[in-house]
Amino acid sequence: MINNKVLAIILGGGQGSRLHPLTEERSKPAVPIAGKYRLVDIPISNCINSDIKRMFVLTQFNSASLNRHIKDTYHFSFFSSAFVDVLAAEQTPHNKTWFQGTADAVRQSMHHFLRHDFDYALILSGDQLYQMDYDKMIEAHEENNAEISIATIPVNAKDATSFGILKANQENMVTSFIEKPDASLLPDWTSEVSDDMKSQGRDYLASMGIYIFNRELLTQLMNDPSTNDFGKEIIPQSIEKHKTLSFQYEGYWTDIGNIDSFFEANIGLTDDIPKFNLYDKAKRIYTHARMLPTTKIAGTTLDRAVISEGCIISASRIEKSVIGIRSRIGKESTVINTYMMGSDYYETLLDIESHKIKVLMGIGERCFIKNCILDKNSRIGDDVRINGGTHLEDTENDMYAIKDGIVVVKKGATIPVGYVI
Repeated sequence: MINNKVLAIILGGGQGSRLHPLTEERSKPAVPIAGKYRLVDIPISNCINSDIKRMFVLTQFNSASLNRHIKDTYHFSFFSSAFVDVLAAEQTPHNKTWFQGTADAVRQSMHHFLRHDFDYALILSGDQLYQMDYDKMIEAHEENNAEISIATIPVNAKDATSFGILKANQENMVTSFIEKPDASLLPDWTSEVSDDMKSQGRDYLASMGIYIFNRELLTQLMNDPSTNDFGKEIIPQSIEKHKTLSFQYEGYWTDIGNIDSFFEANIGLTDDIPKFNLYDKAKRIYTHARMLPTTKIAGTTLDRAVISEGCIISASRIEKSVIGIRSRIGKESTVINTYMMGSDYYETLLDIESHKIKVLMGIGERCFIKNCILDKNSRIGDDVRINGGTHLEDTENDMYAIKDGIVVVKKGATIPVGYVI
């Protein structure tokens, strides 16, 4: 079943500088999460679970790995109209610049969208972690005869200053909007929320950056080249002129904007009852199907660990950590509060001998790794000690970066034997 009324447009985001160095060689939607997925799998899976199977992913930075992942992953029936297409920024005779913002990205790609039949454009972000039934939002949009719908999430006063905050009336129609309000202005910006949200002090409606636009209105709005961004320009300017619905969502949602929130979201998967539920059959997350062997573990104490397939682990202890596909961890090593992304391939004995590889992919023997993100294909030599934490100053070199006390070992980097951070 395909919802032919809706075309999904997933925004890949800008350069992803706040997620650097994870975005040094890949676009933000291609960043690996939860040991085996990529960020872009989240909105695509939400769409598939909502019977929306016509999707465009818009990107302009380092899009090669994203292209490859989508091409290898999302195959629909030859007789189906379903597709996931990546649109990278392109120069045309009419436009010689890159995307200048979210709305500009949609504007520059409109000629691709308009070749398809659709009543509504569902605009999504490629760097958020949540599970949402878009069908319910589309139903609410239709029932209220809205021209624009904005998904909103109740937040507390502390968080409200970091978001675009909407004010909605009793019919859930948006009456006003303010971008990142000062704390002194907040008393005037409370909205009607559920009793459960009120009890948590979440009285402010934050925009989640998820929008539905009627086709005609989107086409009309995109004809104005002076507006480049949905959140900063299109939405505030449209509220008074066009019927705009606030669709409240109360589930788990996090915007993965920086290393700190990315790390927290991944480590949160090790909780007894994680806020992001990967085990819900009705809301499953799809990704590239790999034919990997089962994981092999010898002599390891595991405590709140999430282990992906294809790993070979001989560590002494793994605690509150996410271990990605094809990870190798040597004897007597301890891994705590760490996200290890794993490897893209296995090194064979022949590779090791012929290339004289001294430090193997993965974590060596007798290592201590804490508060760390190990990017794909990184190599940690024997007897390495990495003890991340707020005692460390932010810094960066060819091997690693430290941000907010989290040590990020770069993709393919080698940390030599006996190194201490």
